Amino acid sequence: MASKTKNPFVFFQQVKSETAKVSWPSRRETMISTIMVLIFAFLAAIFFFAADQLMGLAVELILGIGR
Repeated sequence: MASKTKNPFVFFQQVKSETAKVSWPSRRETMISTIMVLIFAFLAAIFFFAADQLMGLAVELILGIGR
């Protein structure tokens, strides 16, 4: 278990040493990941819009209510 230290200077030294261990993505990897997220968010939005329209139409046809 890590020792609990109350010295802010020691804390920031530890933070600096931990961030040096992080494997940061390259600019290219970040751009590709961002584009993929935007594409999948757009596709999900289209899917849920279509599903909502179909369910609304089904409710209107079956129950005669809505819209």
